[in-house]
Amino acid sequence: METLLDILSHPFSWGLLLGLGMVIFVWRSGAKDRKFLKTELKRVEEENSELQGHLNTQLKINAKGNELLQNQLDELKEQNETLRVNLSAVQQKPGKAELRRLEVTETAISVMREQAPGFAPAWEKALRESEDDYVAAEGGLKKLMRKVVPSFRSTPDTGGKKVEEIEG
Repeated sequence: METLLDILSHPFSWGLLLGLGMVIFVWRSGAKDRKFLKTELKRVEEENSELQGHLNTQLKINAKGNELLQNQLDELKEQNETLRVNLSAVQQKPGKAELRRLEVTETAISVMREQAPGFAPAWEKALRESEDDYVAAEGGLKKLMRKVVPSFRSTPDTGGKKVEEIEG
């Protein structure tokens, strides 16, 4: 036992024991840290896989939404093209050009009534005469003539004489 006390009383032994104590303390602390890091790594990996699942779900939802929007856009483009073709076809129907020309003429006449001081009375007189001729053409001899001779048209006065008087 004396040798043991001799060894323990030596400063080298104290340093060795102190060093071994520190090694054991550091080793246990490292073991605890490794255990904590393993659990933390496992938690982070689980969280990462969960986030990846959420990301995949979000990307699928976005892809479906984008696909739906793209399909709607394609349908609207197709409808737009169809409407453009239909509008073009309607505008090419017989009588549409005449109706358009009539509307343009009506607008021009109303502008001329406002702007040209002498135009309105002359125009109103010509308009009344044309209406009277049209009413006369709808009934009586002119209507019969139009049915019998399709090329028969009454034209306005060109020198005081009507076409009917010239032909008749």
